[in-house]
Amino acid sequence: MRTALLLMLVVTAPAVLAQNAASDAGRLGTITFPTSAGAAAAQTDFVTGVLYMHSFEYDEAAEAFRAAQAKDPGFALAYWGEAMTHTHPLWNQQDLAAGRAALGKLAATPQTRAAKAPTERERRWLETAEVLYGEGSKARRDTLFARAMERLVADHPDDEARAFLALAYLGLNQAVRDVPSYMRAGAIALDILQRNPDHPGAAHYAIHAFDDPAHAPLGLNAARAYSGIAPGAAHAQHMTTHIFLALGMWPEVIAQNTIAAGPDRRRWTAGHYTYWLHYGLLQAGRTEEAVALLDELRANDDGSSSPRIRMHLALARAHQAITAERWTDGAMNWPLGAATFPPLFTAIDAFAQGFVALRRGDTTTAAALYADLERVSGAAANSKMPKLLAGQLDAALMRERGGKAGAERRLREVAARAAALPVEFGPPDFVKPPYELLGEWLLADGRAADARQAFEASLALMPGRLLSTRGLEQANDALAIATK
Repeated sequence: MRTALLLMLVVTAPAVLAQNAASDAGRLGTITFPTSAGAAAAQTDFVTGVLYMHSFEYDEAAEAFRAAQAKDPGFALAYWGEAMTHTHPLWNQQDLAAGRAALGKLAATPQTRAAKAPTERERRWLETAEVLYGEGSKARRDTLFARAMERLVADHPDDEARAFLALAYLGLNQAVRDVPSYMRAGAIALDILQRNPDHPGAAHYAIHAFDDPAHAPLGLNAARAYSGIAPGAAHAQHMTTHIFLALGMWPEVIAQNTIAAGPDRRRWTAGHYTYWLHYGLLQAGRTEEAVALLDELRANDDGSSSPRIRMHLALARAHQAITAERWTDGAMNWPLGAATFPPLFTAIDAFAQGFVALRRGDTTTAAALYADLERVSGAAANSKMPKLLAGQLDAALMRERGGKAGAERRLREVAARAAALPVEFGPPDFVKPPYELLGEWLLADGRAADARQAFEASLALMPGRLLSTRGLEQANDALAIATK
């Protein structure tokens, strides 16, 4: 018969996976997750896995859970943990087959797996994974998982159950921000963080809940804390900048994504962290550093030309040419195969190419790219963004051809529809935000008061954005001169 240890174990570093577990650089935070592991070493691995999972370091988490299984093959929650690494709620990703396979390693059926969990509490934890990887659509199973977590918290209201309930609420988004669910998750996360200031999941989930300009101040303390809670997780270093970017705190965006990208710049390639770093440099006005970084990222490409690398290079060059107003930027000529990207990324690249062409006076190329955008819009039935980008480029073409009034009406329509979209995080898909462009047009036409309103609307959506801030200052200066 298995011995119920019910260890109240606190782990602050990966004891198995890291050679230097005692160093601060390996810390992952502090949690308490008692189980009936038959071996103390298996419990240590288990807690390490949960800590990694709280920071979305899923590969490392899975390795830790498998290490726990090797040391204690009957340890039911170690299989729960591995199964959970195959669902990434905030990224709307789930590998159903892999999740089921991880549970199947414990036993063949839900009933036989439940029999291997020695306590009622652990059976309830196992049940949540059974629901998550049960029958039905992903959206249905995500909702049932959240309900299962609510029942678990009602009967066992410890911080780990509540942390995973917060994550379950965040996972209800299905790739679209659900503000009420996010606020519920954020309230739970902040409450846990108040009791345990070293809890990585509490800090992480609070950041995700509040990483839009309207709510970002609520997540600022969590953002400032998270990098110190889990310095052993690269994602934790980047994640803080979801709040910093939403508040226009560019030095912090730059510093934290530099850490997240890793100490060896020779290994940096275009990806999530380096893309945010590049955007932060542009918004801080550090154009030369941004240009050098983008060139470096392309030079560091190992030749694999993976879609991930090529898409991030395309996004970064679009922001660079437009934010730095580099209308002859050579990066725009890089052969990245944008036509093979998913529709949204193809549309962003086509818009950027067309907008830059217009600024060079090349209306023929811009018109051809507008036609491309219209075709992409038809293929992107699940995304409104390509159609809006097409409308924005259409407005810019109209203005270039002399139709100022029609162009303004068209752009205002695009801007209003864009503002009504669910708020997202990170560098904007609108590489030239429509209210910013509208403000620039109005300012050029001598309508400083109207321009000020447009720039203020742009900054409400994207605080601290360089060109919107600069435009607002110019509009205010023009109004001050006019009133003298």
